[in-house]
Amino acid sequence: MTFKLIEDKKNHIFSVQELNMATKQILESSLPLLWVRGEISNFICATSKHWYFSLKDGQAQVRCVMFRHKSQHLDWLPKNGMQVEVLALATLYEARGEFQLTLEQMRPAGLGALYDAFERLKRKLEAEGLFDAARKRPLPFFPAQIGIITSPQAAALRDVLITLAKRMPSISVVLYPTPVQGEEAAQKIAQAIRLANERAECDVLMLCRGGGSIEDLWAFNEEIVARAIFASRILIVSGIGHETDFTITDFVVDQRAATPTAAAQLVVPERQELLQRVSHLAQRLARGKQRQFERVMQQLDYLQRRLVHPAQRMQQQTQHLNHLQQRLQTVLTYILQRQQWHWQSLQQRLRAAYPNIEQLGARQIALTHHLQEVMQRTLGRFNAHLDVLQQHLDHLDPQQVLARGYSMVRDARYNYFGQRCFACRRTPRYHLRAWLGACRINKEGGVFTQSGDKWEQR
Repeated sequence: MTFKLIEDKKNHIFSVQELNMATKQILESSLPLLWVRGEISNFICATSKHWYFSLKDGQAQVRCVMFRHKSQHLDWLPKNGMQVEVLALATLYEARGEFQLTLEQMRPAGLGALYDAFERLKRKLEAEGLFDAARKRPLPFFPAQIGIITSPQAAALRDVLITLAKRMPSISVVLYPTPVQGEEAAQKIAQAIRLANERAECDVLMLCRGGGSIEDLWAFNEEIVARAIFASRILIVSGIGHETDFTITDFVVDQRAATPTAAAQLVVPERQELLQRVSHLAQRLARGKQRQFERVMQQLDYLQRRLVHPAQRMQQQTQHLNHLQQRLQTVLTYILQRQQWHWQSLQQRLRAAYPNIEQLGARQIALTHHLQEVMQRTLGRFNAHLDVLQQHLDHLDPQQVLARGYSMVRDARYNYFGQRCFACRRTPRYHLRAWLGACRINKEGGVFTQSGDKWEQR
């Protein structure tokens, strides 16, 4: 609801809720996010972790609220009487009709200018190469003497000295007293750095200061200190504030530690670790010397064995010569035996290749006799078999049948009258008598016998 809407409804009667809602819309749409500076009073941190307080100056005050999801990003807790700068949205709390600021960010008053100065100086020195990592020097392993630049009343000094005494009681420490907070602190710190370089009595310088606000640490953000560190011939280690605190000095020094105690631990090694390392090295040295002694003794024994009396050496040479002679004799004997075996093998092969006429002739005669005997036995078997076959043939011969009193009757055309055989049987037309030999009987009853090529009547 805008002014125009309210003017259009000027005769309209608004409820309190409608009025507060319209006022809230007008405030939020008319006023953007803006920075407001003032003093905190009536600060309350509710159980919900929301912050409620009033922001005031000499003439007025306004209620403020910062919700938990915004306040949790702050690493410090506001207190009554603290001057702060807040980024807030002007609004109206409708339930009570109270004008208030809803905070988005909050910082201690004056930090905005300090942060701007910090960033400008950081960019300038970085462009000039003061932060270049290539120029940073490594820490010495065992510094003989350490210089500390800090205030004698600083609690950080006691922490550093206690840590150095625990880690390395024999280390020498030189204190360059200087204020580390205030208007002239930066000038004094730069003078202490130059003095330490002029005296050149330390291997490492430590810049130490405990935690505090950015204003408390601002001396280490001054350009004069950064350039003094850059010009130092002695390696410098910083241990300023807490782990989250960063100053220009931390970017220029050779090594940065999170705290003063961490800087002391970084500068000197621990005595117990060194003793253990020395003990380990001593053991390695003893083992190395023992091994070297054993190698020398072994080499001495070897040389002693090689060093012999001339007579003994002559005897050894004679024995070696005899041994070589025996080997030579053995080799010659073996070579002669191999030659003999070779000649014998060649003779055997030659005998096998050259024919023996007498032996072959005797073998031929023996084979001939054997062949004749085999042929005679074979002919005898064939003759015996032939006789057996002849006997079988004689038994089956028709002439033999006729000789026993049988006859075959046939006409002049050699046609058989019948297949029956008979002896002395009378037929209706013929009266036959069988005898040995062939005969012919004509139809008149005449009988003819064969005499050579002629047939005679009987």
